[in-house]
Amino acid sequence: MKLLEGKTALITGASKGIGRAIAQKFTEMGAQVAFTYLSSVEKGQALEQELAASGAKVKGYRSDASVFTEAEKLIDNVVADFGRLDILINNAGITKDGLLMRMTEEQWDSVLNVNLKSVFNLTKAATKVMMRQKYGSIINMTSVVGIKGNAGQANYAASKAGIIGFTKSVALELGSRNIRCNAIAPGFIETEMTGELGVAVIEEWKKAIPLKRGGSPEEVANCAVFLGSDQSAYITGQVLQVDGGLLT
Repeated sequence: MKLLEGKTALITGASKGIGRAIAQKFTEMGAQVAFTYLSSVEKGQALEQELAASGAKVKGYRSDASVFTEAEKLIDNVVADFGRLDILINNAGITKDGLLMRMTEEQWDSVLNVNLKSVFNLTKAATKVMMRQKYGSIINMTSVVGIKGNAGQANYAASKAGIIGFTKSVALELGSRNIRCNAIAPGFIETEMTGELGVAVIEEWKKAIPLKRGGSPEEVANCAVFLGSDQSAYITGQVLQVDGGLLT
């Protein structure tokens, strides 16, 4: 039996990068997959076609997780289409980097809204369903930057640190209802976003990593499979670093 057989998962921000890899891995592991996209419409539609072609039950939704009413509507639609919701992966996120002295209010607000408020929105809506089921696994995508901080990313670091505190609080509140909540903190993962940094910058990053390489989206996805599956049934309130030892 596949690790996620019979489970329904919702993944936000899955049109590319880590979210896309998680959606692919979850279908391989037997899950029914709902996912969201916003600006990358063509990529989102292409992913839906790709996953459906493998025989999996899958549906993409264009939805803005940072808007409270859209998040509620999304959860309602997923339950109507799939019948239940077992796993929620809050993956949607953006960066708008800049030194604090030059950072605008819009740069701060947009990153906090997309990265942190969306986690509140979706989790609040999803827990109503999970509490009725008396079962659920919530996985929030944070970052090593939320643990360590990073110059030029005060907004991003604040949003990702907030996710960690939120994750631990939700785990404490909902554990008695058999709902688990954990976070994954990726380190330097080679995606389209990091590919824009340039070879020299990437090589500097790799020197600081004990494993001397960047991680792949698939390696983060494997972690999500574990936390979404019953193999992690006694794990909640934790932050699992997938960083090649970067923060060791």
